[in-house]
Amino acid sequence: MPIVLPQQRLLLELIVMSGDTAVPSDDNGTVLYRTLKECENKGWLQLHPLGSGFDKASVTAAGRSAARTP
Repeated sequence: MPIVLPQQRLLLELIVMSGDTAVPSDDNGTVLYRTLKECENKGWLQLHPLGSGFDKASVTAAGRSAARTP
C-alpha cells in the first residue's frame, strides 16, 4: 500500500476529475512543481511536453489507485 501525502492525493484527485492538465515545465520552486515531480517519480503521473513552458499531466492507473487509497 503506497503512502500518499495529502498534497499528492489532492493533486491526483484534481487531475482525475478535470482530465489531462497543463502544468508548468520549469522548476519555479512551488509546492505544485515539487508535488508533480514526486508523483511522477512514483509513477502516478506522466508528464509530456506541451510547449511554451508547459507539460501535459496525465494520471496513470497506479495514480488513480493511489488517489483512492485511504
